Amino acid sequence: MDYKFSINNLTYNFKDLKDLLAKASPHRSGDVLAGVAAKDNKERVAAQYVLSDVPLKDFLANPIIPYAEDEVTRLIMDDHNMEAFYPISAFSVGELRDWLLSYDATPKILKEISPGLTPEMVAAVSKLMRNQDLIKVAQKCEVITKFRNTLGLKDRFSVRLQPNNPVDDPKAIAASTIDGLLYGCGDAVIGINPATDSPNAVSELLKLLDDFRQQYQIPTQTCILSHITTTMEIIEKAPVDLIFQSIGGTQKANESFGINLNMLQEAYESGLQLNRGSIGNNIMYFETGQGSELSANAHHGIDQQTCEVRTYAVARKYHPLLVNTVVGFIGPEYLYDGKQITRAALEDHFCGKLMGLPMGCDVCYTNHAEADQDDMDALLTLLGVAGCNYIMGVPGADDVMLNYQSTSFHDAMYLRKVLNKRPAPEFETWLLKMGIFDEHGNRQRLTKSHKLISNG
Repeated sequence: MDYKFSINNLTYNFKDLKDLLAKASPHRSGDVLAGVAAKDNKERVAAQYVLSDVPLKDFLANPIIPYAEDEVTRLIMDDHNMEAFYPISAFSVGELRDWLLSYDATPKILKEISPGLTPEMVAAVSKLMRNQDLIKVAQKCEVITKFRNTLGLKDRFSVRLQPNNPVDDPKAIAASTIDGLLYGCGDAVIGINPATDSPNAVSELLKLLDDFRQQYQIPTQTCILSHITTTMEIIEKAPVDLIFQSIGGTQKANESFGINLNMLQEAYESGLQLNRGSIGNNIMYFETGQGSELSANAHHGIDQQTCEVRTYAVARKYHPLLVNTVVGFIGPEYLYDGKQITRAALEDHFCGKLMGLPMGCDVCYTNHAEADQDDMDALLTLLGVAGCNYIMGVPGADDVMLNYQSTSFHDAMYLRKVLNKRPAPEFETWLLKMGIFDEHGNRQRLTKSHKLISNG
């Protein structure tokens, strides 16, 4: 197929699918930095016109990284479910977009076709969508996971309680954890980014969180976001609930993280053998983010959003409890301002949900980006409408260890209130039992007294 389009006697030629996907992508600083972006909006529109006519089958016939060169490509191709793909196999990218927005694409049918979608198909269709399209389709995708509680149910909204500390001070971590719980946060996970990755330090933090969880019988899960090799070293000696790892969309990107697919598989199987989840066996927690591949010089000339969606194929393999796009964390070199961060977050959430992943989002930015907390308030609200499974809860929205701006405990309370969403059901029952929440009419609210500190 020739990838070309003419506008006013000017013909735009795109040399292959990789080039076409990059040129059709909405403008962002990372693609400009990589030299793959459209040179202007005319070329971008021409690429989007051409992309809309590309048959979905072309993505199966023409991998954007050769099969022999990349193990993520091999995973994508080998795990593709042709039976699930069959109902949409005659579609072009544009026809897939129209169908996704139609009444025919019900939540049940979207779940059935999900294994038949490759990341390149999903990335392609997202490039033809307005923000409201991304929100509308993502809102129809319900992805439910379970460990000690049930996440992702309709009209539920969860929070990762993130009590990071620059020196892993146990008292400071405990204080932040209590603070977050008193705002109803922590049902997704209580998860710490450790200041050091040493096995002894990670083990101590795991024991701290697990002792606290058991003392108050909190129906949630805990995680120390250490490197997967550290977790595997201590997995039989420390109370490991979830196995965490940052992942990328190419083999080279994953190698830059010090991992490969065999390591992820080994960790997944080891985690299942622990059998620590009381109601489910989703035991992996992955973090991702647009620009990771470019920052590692591991992008193969692919635009950063398509690389990101390839990451979701890696995550999907291991049935995670949580997937989190840390959307503005890398900085303005990749997502320059609030507009680009917002677009990227809505793309990531849509693409992950369509591929069957339990997507959360760290609604965040660095202090040298052209963004502020008003941008994050708007994005937080859009993601809530789109059905995002969870966000971060950081004391004061300012992570003093990772040095970036995120969302606070009260931000989560705001979203639950204005959109009438509730915590995970098992966690909600615990909040009511502890007197942290009470029923007020048909809605819940924080109480002025509670048992968490008084019982301590």
